[in-house]
Amino acid sequence: MLRGKKILLGITGSIAAYKATILVRELIKSEAEVKVILTPASLDFVTPVTLSTLSKQPAITDFYIEKASGEWVNHVELGLWADLMLIAPASANTLAKMNQGVSDNILLTTYLSARCPVWVAPAMDLDMYTNKATVQNFFELEEKGVRVLDSAEGELASGLVGKGRMQEPEELFDEIQSFFEPKGIVKGKNVLITAGPTQENIDPVRYIGNRSSGKMGIALANAFSAKGANVTLVLGPTSEQVTDIGIQVHKVTSAAEMLEVSKQNYSNSTVSIFAAAVADYRPKQVFDQKLKKSDDEFELILVKNQDIAKELGKLKGVNQINIGFALETNNGVENANLKLESKNFDAIVLNSLEDAGAGFGHDTNKVSILSANNKILNLELMSKVEVAEKIVNFTEDLLNEKADFIS
Repeated sequence: MLRGKKILLGITGSIAAYKATILVRELIKSEAEVKVILTPASLDFVTPVTLSTLSKQPAITDFYIEKASGEWVNHVELGLWADLMLIAPASANTLAKMNQGVSDNILLTTYLSARCPVWVAPAMDLDMYTNKATVQNFFELEEKGVRVLDSAEGELASGLVGKGRMQEPEELFDEIQSFFEPKGIVKGKNVLITAGPTQENIDPVRYIGNRSSGKMGIALANAFSAKGANVTLVLGPTSEQVTDIGIQVHKVTSAAEMLEVSKQNYSNSTVSIFAAAVADYRPKQVFDQKLKKSDDEFELILVKNQDIAKELGKLKGVNQINIGFALETNNGVENANLKLESKNFDAIVLNSLEDAGAGFGHDTNKVSILSANNKILNLELMSKVEVAEKIVNFTEDLLNEKADFIS
């Protein structure tokens, strides 16, 4: 049951708009509260009267309730009201506008005001769905925290057969129900994730760092949280934002700070994932003042940082699972297996800078997951959001294998 859950449903201009009426009916039957926003283009396919009747709330189609009197719809209040915002169907036009921050209708202004999770269920023809601009919009929206639900394959309005069909209302209802009533073995488990780079100060201006964006670790945090896990994210310096308010975020700068915060949270964690790109070395001396240019050469002595994953691996109990990451440029599998053993990992996620579209800064990744019991899962290039979901599934398999030790 979804009793009392507040669902904001956006409907855009697509032949699939009729399916939204079935979804509203199912949500109301499950005792959810539903408010519907229709874009101008959607009115060619469904009527406000139908949606108002089904939702038992006035359907919203414009900024104004009564233009002559100045009575208007408060889009900010709508965004704050909702527990979940779902746009289904989401047209290519609306997705593009969402990605660019365009706010030329009541649905888009509400989206920009929403603090709740936002999902979109794309619906469009095959060539529109696979167009590079649309695919880029999918990736960028996911990076901004929007969940892009997968589209189904089948016969499309044009007569073509392929991907682009909106998920069926029953499937969308199941997704919503799973979100509010998550199932799976990670539900309620404490998950610790390290993400992003670390920075090791040379002086007040300069530091040693790397190109990690933290995107993969944040995607993992979102994926575990969506499954009902209690997520603690230890995050190095990054411009990426964490939009899930259920994730406990600890922001750190240096490797020493990341180790300290991770230690504080490790003993209570069932699953720990070390996705951060931690600096291996730090300057032996940190200067209080900015160093001035003088000689043609400058010698900087570096000392080794403690290996966070290795240190916490020494503390691992039989009821805990540790998963590491390895970014390699050569001999990837061999080096990953060495880390798997030396750091007491249960599994390690291997990616390579040799793979186009993988590694630092990209919205996509191509990884292999290797486990200590010799299981290997090779994934094709996909969005980091999708990779995160695969890692969660792999983790659930590991938890099932340790079910005798983990309550």
